[in-house]
Amino acid sequence: MIVDFAFFSQPFGFDHPQQAMVVDGAIGRLLMACLLGGVIGVQREINRKDAGVRTNLLICMGAAFFTLLSVFLAGDANPDKGRVASNIVQGIGFLGAGLILHNRNRVNGLTSAASVWVVASIGMACGAGLYAAAALGTVVVIVTLQLVGILERHANLKRYPLVYEVRGRDHVLMLTSVLDAMDKAGERLSNFDQDAIGDLQRVSFAVTATKNHHERLWAKLSAEPAVDRLLTFRDPEED
Repeated sequence: MIVDFAFFSQPFGFDHPQQAMVVDGAIGRLLMACLLGGVIGVQREINRKDAGVRTNLLICMGAAFFTLLSVFLAGDANPDKGRVASNIVQGIGFLGAGLILHNRNRVNGLTSAASVWVVASIGMACGAGLYAAAALGTVVVIVTLQLVGILERHANLKRYPLVYEVRGRDHVLMLTSVLDAMDKAGERLSNFDQDAIGDLQRVSFAVTATKNHHERLWAKLSAEPAVDRLLTFRDPEED
């Protein structure tokens, strides 16, 4: 049996000049996809999201690579050159579904799933050589994720979770004060954690509300005599 090694050096029937042309055309598109996906990933990493730099970079580059391969695998005689690329949307849909969680009577991860989905579209644009459209899409994503969220909060449009941590010495009086403040604010204290460090008692709970509502709740809790110190933290489950 004679093995023709030349066959393996020219996969899919491309000759060496054709392969060189494909590589030259792919390098710029893949690097652009890595750059734009990485930029979005940095924004997500700064905001402490699970889908960070590496995830968004790989998704964007993978979508660009599949878009490139879709054309060349189809061949010149096949008019359906988008068959491989069309399956990117389905694949990203499964990945995005894994980012969506249901916790404490609310849904988390919708923004992360949507950002992964749009990052794949930016990668497809890079794979098709549409650099201007991909760059514009990246700018829109950054503005939407960063600035729109801030505007929503300041305009009192968006409800967002905060973790309140109440510290005091008298455990019973402190819990009574928290319940009283929550009643006045129209909130129900459903889930909370409590522990003690020496004589210091600590109670923490999460509240999802608008900016104005959080400010009113802060004022009511701070005014309670049994509350020695009040702190708020960003909810790690916030999307």
